[in-house]
Amino acid sequence: MKFSLSWLKEHLDTNATVQDVADVCNRIGLEVEGIENPAERLKGFTVAKVLTAERHPQADKLQVLTVDAGNGPLQVVCGAPNARAGLVGVFGVEGAVVPANGMVLKKAAIRGVESNGMMCSTRELELGDDHDGIIELPADAPVGTAFSDYAALNDPVIEVAITPNRQDCMGVRGIARDLAAAGLGTLKPLAEVYRMEGALPLPFRGEGRGEGPTVSHSPSPNLSPEGERDLLAAPDVRTDDAEGCPAFYAQAVSGVTNGEAPAWMTDKLKAVGQKPISALVDITNFVSLDLGRPLHVYDRAKLSGALIARKAVSGEQVVALNGKTYTLDTGMTVIADEREVHDIAGIMGGEHSGCSADTTDVLIECAYFDPEHIARTGQKLMLTSDARQRFERGVDPAFLEDGLAIATGLVMQHCGGTPSAITRAGTPPTDPRTLRYDTGLCLKLGGIEVPADQQQAVLESLGFAVSADWTVTIPTWRRDIDGPADLVEEVVRMVGLDNVPSTPLPRADGVARPTATPGQMIERKMRRTAAARGLNEAINWSFLPEKEAALFGGGAWTLANPISEDMKVMRPSLLPGLLSAAARNQARGADSVRLFELGRRYLADKEHPTVGLVLAGDKAARGWAYGKAAKFDAYDAKAEVIALLAAAGAPVDNLQVMGEAGDHYHPGQSATLRLGPKTVLAAFGALHPATAKAFDLDGPVMAAEIFLDAIPAKRGGTGFMRPAYTPPPLQAVTRDFAFLVPESVAAGDLVRTIKGADKANIVAARLFDRFAGPGVPEGQVSLAVEVTLQPVEKSYGEADLKAMADKVVAAATKLGAVLRG
Repeated sequence: MKFSLSWLKEHLDTNATVQDVADVCNRIGLEVEGIENPAERLKGFTVAKVLTAERHPQADKLQVLTVDAGNGPLQVVCGAPNARAGLVGVFGVEGAVVPANGMVLKKAAIRGVESNGMMCSTRELELGDDHDGIIELPADAPVGTAFSDYAALNDPVIEVAITPNRQDCMGVRGIARDLAAAGLGTLKPLAEVYRMEGALPLPFRGEGRGEGPTVSHSPSPNLSPEGERDLLAAPDVRTDDAEGCPAFYAQAVSGVTNGEAPAWMTDKLKAVGQKPISALVDITNFVSLDLGRPLHVYDRAKLSGALIARKAVSGEQVVALNGKTYTLDTGMTVIADEREVHDIAGIMGGEHSGCSADTTDVLIECAYFDPEHIARTGQKLMLTSDARQRFERGVDPAFLEDGLAIATGLVMQHCGGTPSAITRAGTPPTDPRTLRYDTGLCLKLGGIEVPADQQQAVLESLGFAVSADWTVTIPTWRRDIDGPADLVEEVVRMVGLDNVPSTPLPRADGVARPTATPGQMIERKMRRTAAARGLNEAINWSFLPEKEAALFGGGAWTLANPISEDMKVMRPSLLPGLLSAAARNQARGADSVRLFELGRRYLADKEHPTVGLVLAGDKAARGWAYGKAAKFDAYDAKAEVIALLAAAGAPVDNLQVMGEAGDHYHPGQSATLRLGPKTVLAAFGALHPATAKAFDLDGPVMAAEIFLDAIPAKRGGTGFMRPAYTPPPLQAVTRDFAFLVPESVAAGDLVRTIKGADKANIVAARLFDRFAGPGVPEGQVSLAVEVTLQPVEKSYGEADLKAMADKVVAAATKLGAVLRG
């Protein structure tokens, strides 16, 4: 939301500077995003008079001017066709920066003639689109005066971020009301403001009102009783969609001339980045920005019969003012006549019925649209507008009468014409809302003690009505107020959040107890381990496009109100985000990508804490020792998974490698790590080529996911402190065994079986060799395992070692293994 300082002061009686305004805005929760003063961009540009104009000796289309900018004559080369002696214009001195292109003006020779500065056009100063000649000012414009001062452009523009709950601050009036309540000035009566703007006198009865039957026709509030006999018939409008459009007010004006809007209005619009179009359109834009009250003006000559607010017919189309065609459905509210749709209600008007220079008869619409309907329609159509931003937050339902009166008054003042009676179709939702309020909540919830009379004064200055028993009536423009806590917020932000005392929380004596949960401790440990192993942490959105989620089994949860279509589905896996990040890194020339993320997957039952990792590109760069660059393989992903599981305290020695990693993995190059057949701790392997292609990834890509909620809890405590180290009293003994096993037997299964052959004595077993070739029967491989035996009470004798060896061989035999001779 943008507004200039002078615009604000038309509603707020104050002597505050722009910095004062910005400071108070920030203090009361209206975050100032920026302040820009047009005068700063026009430094070095002054009012100047052309004294002489002679033809350039070396160019037919150039002239050599003598210009007086207040400091004596200067020679300037100019190519404008309207440059002539006696013209008063705008001169850029040496060192000034041209706003349109950032060029720094300096003394230069143009076709052999020295030029000291530049006479400027409106386009060069970004004050308009005219570039056919230089600016011509009135002859009595004071030479030597800074142009920004002469043109009243020394008017800072403030940009404020309006949160979705503050619909009342989507207009300058609402911001002025907040600032007045904060003590920065006095809010001027609205009728006084619009007399100052040049509108006709208006019979305001307050900041908002709402009454009347379902459909009524009455005289215009802009005319005296003597003028009512000249009124045109009230326009034929109605609402057939009471849910989407509860109230539809309209008034016609005939005999208008749609020229340019007055300078004071176009200056305001241009100051906040709006492009003036025509008087009729500019009036509606001005009222929307000034009062937060969107309106729409129709060319009556382009309408056929009654104008109706109704539900759209499925498949119905409309060409909007942005030139795009939109296909509608039955959940959308439209404004249509007997022939076609003219308006996507509350969002954007139709191109067909828009006003043009030839428009002479208009219908002014001032309606109330349901915020939820507007939001859903805008999301479906992916269409945004200034009107939508206001209607979906919720405009004041009691301001239809006055909003229409203001718009009609401005149209008659600046476009002429004769008004009709007003049609009021439907009933706006203006039933009073009240709350019981306890002034003690300010201290209890807000942390600051504010006297009751001061709380009442604050609330009343914001438009609330407070009775003697502290029943608070909520103003119609504050749709966001829902309970007593909201009233506390209003009081505290006006008193000042910086006045809330800083009170430390009580702390028990002694050493503080740990606050991290076991789950948080595991996550910290895994983050550190992953980083120590050379992985880079990524943080991705929890939302995915539907097509990406479909590659990983589809999402169980789809957002009803997504930020965009690309962020619609809650992620069923961490891999899509990591793969997208890997693709971006590869596109920027990264040879090796090692990423991990610790986050949540969203499945049908609940959220699941998960660690995801992706390895892409080169595992090791090419070099003289290794030759070509080495690529990642599934074993690299497995190694990372086991290391992270070990850091989390998982019993990695008991893990079993099984298949069924998922359709997004490469068959035969992927697997799962399990504790038993049902408990899956992780999935890892090479990504399926089709999945990699979908993410524009080149070469083999390895991926893995660790399911943290599947890791069994540690026995005997939740801490990560290691037990005291007690060295064994006797030296360990190692024995090597070589077995011939079928190729189908996994080496991990053999190692696990051997380790379990004698749990009292075998403390470790590891595979140290695998061989297939000469001397090994076809269909078999030779696996060599080192077994570590740990005596406790006495050293082993030969009989003891033989008994243990027999147990190892017997256990291996169960897998079809045969001890090699």
